[in-house]
Amino acid sequence: MDMMLKPVILWTDVLIWLLVISITLFLSQLRKNPESREQWHQVFSSRTGMVTFVIILSYIAIALIDSLHFRKALPPVPGQNTTYYSNTVNSVLDIFLGEMGETKERTYSAPFSLKSYAKENMTDESGHIYRDYPDLKYAGSHLSDNSDFSKDLLIQSLKGAGKGLFIGLLLCALLKVFTHRQDLPWSSAMVTILLVCTLLGWLLHVGNLYHVLGTDKAGNDTLYHSIKGIRTGVLIGTLATLIMMPIAITLGICAGYFKGWVDDVVQYLYTTLSSIPGILLIAAAILQFQVFIDLNPDFFEVGLEKADARFLGLCFILGITSWAGLCRLLRAETLKISQLPYVQAAHAFGVSQVGILHRHVLPNVMHIILITFVLDFSGLVLAEAVLSYIGVGVDSTMPSWGNMINLARTEMSREPVVWWNLIGAFAFMFTLVLAANLFSDLVNDAFNPKKRQERGA
Repeated sequence: MDMMLKPVILWTDVLIWLLVISITLFLSQLRKNPESREQWHQVFSSRTGMVTFVIILSYIAIALIDSLHFRKALPPVPGQNTTYYSNTVNSVLDIFLGEMGETKERTYSAPFSLKSYAKENMTDESGHIYRDYPDLKYAGSHLSDNSDFSKDLLIQSLKGAGKGLFIGLLLCALLKVFTHRQDLPWSSAMVTILLVCTLLGWLLHVGNLYHVLGTDKAGNDTLYHSIKGIRTGVLIGTLATLIMMPIAITLGICAGYFKGWVDDVVQYLYTTLSSIPGILLIAAAILQFQVFIDLNPDFFEVGLEKADARFLGLCFILGITSWAGLCRLLRAETLKISQLPYVQAAHAFGVSQVGILHRHVLPNVMHIILITFVLDFSGLVLAEAVLSYIGVGVDSTMPSWGNMINLARTEMSREPVVWWNLIGAFAFMFTLVLAANLFSDLVNDAFNPKKRQERGA
């Protein structure tokens, strides 16, 4: 019997799961190092660190759920022996979101509104034509009378918040079971989990009955696109950073350790790269990549695979063009470390160059790598919004906050103003970037040797 669902594996799906596995293994290795364990303990001993970490984990969890894609089987016709699948690619997140992405209105509608935002020609019972705001097709369709809106919204809000709170309590119970160290602010983590789950429960439940953040020009639910944009934001922040880091680490450490012609070549490379306007370089590369996609349609089975290929290309280009800063930092730090007595002693005892780099140099620049990772993450999330705003970012068919902001720029100049598309993208992006920046400050305080010396003094 043929499957009713056909799995769809995108390159970015594979990469984000490999990324999570790699980071988990990396953190498990760090736990074996007493010094690293103590530094991470300092990060999480702060209430701010615990709260922001839970928020970041929430975004990552949604991105992972949205990275399990499939295609639904089309209804069979008489005499059909083969199962055919829809060209629309869904994800597991779409199952949790219910019908939110399918409740498409005709055009704009304000948040929680039961009527369209634009007047249309309508005909009354006597055949007279008049202009008025028509009722929405899906929002509030379960109501028998629009006058019951306020009461129903309150009841449905309590139901949604209650469901989210129940799931949050289950997660807090699991956290209580698996937590061993009592010197960390677990109460802050549990309160944050309860708030996040309650909010998500309310959004998902009420969002399937009303348009919580309204709809855009094409009638698409703004809340749906805001939540679907989480995957794009998380992926572009992590993948671009991880593409950049091996280049920066390898070239920066080699330049600072081997010096001579190696240092000259590396300096020439990042000086030349820094001299090219980044936006122009990224735009030219993306446009060339788009030409390749357009000329080779046979490489892609569905439209989402084209958008995913362009997105992966964007991550690669952002990584290739943003390694110079970290490379400079690592070069300078390696120049200093290579002159320290224990490195000179390792040379005298005949330790190989690779052994010195692995045992003495890399561990002592790890704080710079970690700090740069968390700092660049939020910067790249914002960069996607800027690139999409000028038309060289994520494909327009892929949900992203940048695309929402790009579409909202014309809406802000109309009368009356359509503000909710911009606010929806801004709220989700602001929460992620703020949490990442606050968490990066704590990582910097814990891992930066200068900060530790200042605290010791």
